This record gives sequence, structure tokens and C-alpha cells, in this order.
Amino acid sequence: MAPSIFGHTTHTHALKDLRGPLDMKVKELATAAGVNPDTVRFYTREGLLKPTRNPDNNYQHYDAEDLRRLRFARKARQLGFSLPEVRQILDQADDHHSPCPMVRDVFQQRLADVEREIVELQQLRKRMKTALAAWQDMPDGTPDGHTICRLIEHWDDKAPTKQVEE
Repeated sequence: MAPSIFGHTTHTHALKDLRGPLDMKVKELATAAGVNPDTVRFYTREGLLKPTRNPDNNYQHYDAEDLRRLRFARKARQLGFSLPEVRQILDQADDHHSPCPMVRDVFQQRLADVEREIVELQQLRKRMKTALAAWQDMPDGTPDGHTICRLIEHWDDKAPTKQVEE
């Protein structure tokens, strides 16, 4: 095992492949990047990968740059970057401009959004637990023209008799 240019340990043959031109088909690129072939096809359709076509059989062939871009896109997506943002990062890098300032700005905003969503989800969780506790003591009702579902319509009429854990 040897350290790769991506900061993790990899097999020596994979490292050797990154140093020279590769000639991989979809399945081989997918395996090398740890994704499924549909992911490779998706990023190819989106223009993030730029394979060449074999004139003899019209198969798409990918090289070391495609592997690097695919691994990068996968990591960026794992960090929450959208496909358009990944494209913008790659475009800036392709134009020899550092995308790092934009990455930091987008990431700071995304983190603030995620933290806000967490607060909202925690509030929803509390409401759900409160409703569930209230529903334990409520009888089932049949729609009678005045109600649709008593559980939803009356969950917050009174404090639950059971303690709701946070």
C-alpha cells in the first residue's frame, strides 16, 4: 500500500495508473473511483467527465484526469456541494483560477443552512414526540363531517400526560 495523491492509502497499481495515461471503460473507471457505472454515466452526461470515443467500437474511454475529476466530484458531493457548484469549481480550476475562496464562501453558507435545518428538525422532532405522546391516550375517531383525523386536529389541545424525552 502506498499513499495516494488524494491523501489516503491505495494499492500500488492504482497509484501507478494515476501517473500515466489510463484507458478505462465505464465499469473500470467506476471500480477505480469506488462508484457504480451509472454514476460515471451521469457525470459524463453532465459534462464533468470528458471521455474519448474509440472509433472502432464507439466505446467511451476515460483517462487519469477523468478519474481525478470523478473522485473530486464524489468528495465534493459528500461534503454537500450541489452538482452546479461542483461544475463551477471544476470550471474555475480548468481556467487555472483557484476555486478555494468560492469553496470556503459556499461552504460557510451551506454550514449555516445545515445548522438552521438541524434546529428546525429538532423542533419538528419535539412536536412529533409530543403528538405521539398525546395520541397514546386519544381514541380513534371516524370522520363525521366535522373532523378528518382527530389525532392531527387535536394533538396540541392539551399537554401530554406522558413525559416526552428530548
